[in-house]
Amino acid sequence: MAKKILIADDEPNIVISLEFLMKREGFDVLIANDGDEAVQRIRGDRPDLVLLDVMMPKKSGFEVCQEIKSDPALADIRILMLTAKGRDTEVAKGLALGADAYMTKPFATKELVERVRELLER
Repeated sequence: MAKKILIADDEPNIVISLEFLMKREGFDVLIANDGDEAVQRIRGDRPDLVLLDVMMPKKSGFEVCQEIKSDPALADIRILMLTAKGRDTEVAKGLALGADAYMTKPFATKELVERVRELLER
């Protein structure tokens, strides 16, 4: 059975390219366009991995990450934060809130696919 990946990002061009890339790699893809929708999709669809943008409407990726990782029923869901905010403080904050990995935009698609596979194999 294909692994489910939720793409949570409010930037349509990024969503389209990530969706294409993940489907090409054989994953089932779900989409959320803001933080509230991301939490609802995670609770309802239980994806194996979330590609989570930091800067989104309604709830930031940091808030989504914290909410998911603090819920014992959802804490095992892998979170890879994808963001243009790459300063050390943001990376440290994301990891401190429970993100399993952190990548900055722009990213190499090959590197992203490798990180996704690595996280799903854990």
